[in-house]
Amino acid sequence: MVVYAIADLHLSFGVNKPMDIFGGKWINYEEKLKKNWNENVKEDDVVIIPGDISWATYLDQAVEDFQYINELAGKKIILKGNHDYWWETVKKMNEFLEKHEFFTIEFLYNNSIELEHCILCGTKGYGFDEKDKKIINREIERFKLSLQSIKNHDKEIIAIFHYPPTHSEELLTIIKEHNIKKVIYGHIHGEQTKTIKDDEIFSLVSADYLHFKPVKISK
Repeated sequence: MVVYAIADLHLSFGVNKPMDIFGGKWINYEEKLKKNWNENVKEDDVVIIPGDISWATYLDQAVEDFQYINELAGKKIILKGNHDYWWETVKKMNEFLEKHEFFTIEFLYNNSIELEHCILCGTKGYGFDEKDKKIINREIERFKLSLQSIKNHDKEIIAIFHYPPTHSEELLTIIKEHNIKKVIYGHIHGEQTKTIKDDEIFSLVSADYLHFKPVKISK
């Protein structure tokens, strides 16, 4: 089993929100993504999608987007992004998956997910200039809850965020305290990606940054 990641799919099959207004690389990106995905990901692999899955406002508008994801190869783990307005309670979202038989999708939210050779944990995080202390504290607590849910401490922990955690002293301290050696995040696009410097620990996995090809993060 190989673990891949790709964030910010920004699908809009059920609403009118074309992504090509953000540049030529987004033209027909759904086909490019599908081709790259299915050429690399196998059915027993896992793909982490750290947020901004769909432009839908409500779950019933996101059916076609989830169907697209469900039909891609492998198992998918979805984290909330800042544009995922369709996000509901985990109970309602799991009922949605069951109703539509989207059996290759699972949500990461206040929990952790143990895989064959690693454990996934994480939360949405918060923006660079976030001023609402309640939001900041909430996301820090959700990351702690995710870590506290881990039962097996013998496996590698992969931390997942939507917003980059690199600007947060609190999140960086928790990452260091738990000796986490792999952190992935999305949210950053376009010209902003030119300032990004991936290293052995922190990796940006936004779809356009990856040229719409899931990146291997663990094997």
